[in-house]
Amino acid sequence: MELIIKNANIVGTDGKLGLKKIVVAGGVIQQIVEASEQVALDNAQVIDAQGKLVSAGFIDMHVHLREPGFEYKETIETGARSAAKGGFTTIACMPNTRPVTDNPETVKLVLDRAKEADLVHVLPYAAITKSELGRELTDFPALKESGAIGFTDDGVGVQSAQMMKNAMKWAAELGMPVIAHCEDNTLVEGAPVAEGEFARKHGLKGIPNESEAIHVGRDILLAEATGVHYHVCHVSTEQSIRLIRQAKEIGIKVTAEVCPHHLILSEEDIPGLDANWKMNPPLRSRRDVEACIRAVEDGTIDIIVTDHAPHSEEEKERGMQLAPFGIVGFETAFPLLYTKFVATGKWPLAQLIQRMTADPARVFGLAAGKLEPGAPADLTIVDLETERAVDPTTFASKGRNTPFTDWKLKGWPVATIVSGKVVWSE
Repeated sequence: MELIIKNANIVGTDGKLGLKKIVVAGGVIQQIVEASEQVALDNAQVIDAQGKLVSAGFIDMHVHLREPGFEYKETIETGARSAAKGGFTTIACMPNTRPVTDNPETVKLVLDRAKEADLVHVLPYAAITKSELGRELTDFPALKESGAIGFTDDGVGVQSAQMMKNAMKWAAELGMPVIAHCEDNTLVEGAPVAEGEFARKHGLKGIPNESEAIHVGRDILLAEATGVHYHVCHVSTEQSIRLIRQAKEIGIKVTAEVCPHHLILSEEDIPGLDANWKMNPPLRSRRDVEACIRAVEDGTIDIIVTDHAPHSEEEKERGMQLAPFGIVGFETAFPLLYTKFVATGKWPLAQLIQRMTADPARVFGLAAGKLEPGAPADLTIVDLETERAVDPTTFASKGRNTPFTDWKLKGWPVATIVSGKVVWSE
């Protein structure tokens, strides 16, 4: 398929926007030329970007697609469509499905369903331990062979240090990353929100910062001992960031991610006992939020992910104590970050795009995330000007669980192109 995108506003190497023409053939970017330059492709589809931003497609390395087992929350198809609507062209899905993605057959099922959906690139993680119970390691070589891109028990922390060390040794031998949900269960049981003023006000048990940081510190030492690529999921505390920063300074192979909600919201923002504000990790203090922002700015945190976690309305209506953790994220991620940080002048546009494209590709060794000749034609077209309110009833995801309802945002994706094919368009 041949494609020409004209009047494409792209961020140049100098960080400034400039109008270009992008020529695509065979699923690959062939040329990027000046907007006025003539190019001839006989059967090309022509898209007029009308001066809107064109970026490399966004990459989300932490998502929950719920299939198999929880199709009432989301399917691989609805999740992939939601991702495309949010401008994402590559997503990596977590293994806490039912059955858990802890065997080659389930990895194959995920890949097959993604191929049938034919929307975005779906990369499956496999579990570290069987059924994510923390008792027995999965068959890492077989899982790698079947197409898994890394190992994680996301949803629960691996409680045994010996189990985690054994996993890291094996993963290092295979040249695979270990992706860790960092949480000490002895400190969090029965707690729905962060330890702080909100928990005290509502008589709720709180999740302390150290429940995350203890595992981060432990795992950094184990990563140093084993030489594995260790990646920290959804960082949310100042203490975790301090440990990650120190580890990077001495050359330990550690990378980290943060979610938009941990950059934008604190526990002070929670309006009441609405479980659409319940997520794991929970919303922390304003001090933790500021630490996360600084860590994105200085590169301590490498990438931004959504942790897209759809649940049914019935589940979320059970209230703060009983509802499951998690919020949806695909369709609001870029507009939230653009409106909060770029439109206000806090971040350059190039930095936000890099954290959502080139950096995740670098961290996980993906052939994606670049807007240049020879790169895959995975592209996102974004309207930076039009402001509109977040309306969950319009989401392509089955999930409506968001704390951002009615927020007025700019930076909405209007078209998503994967391998040179338009997979979603407004």
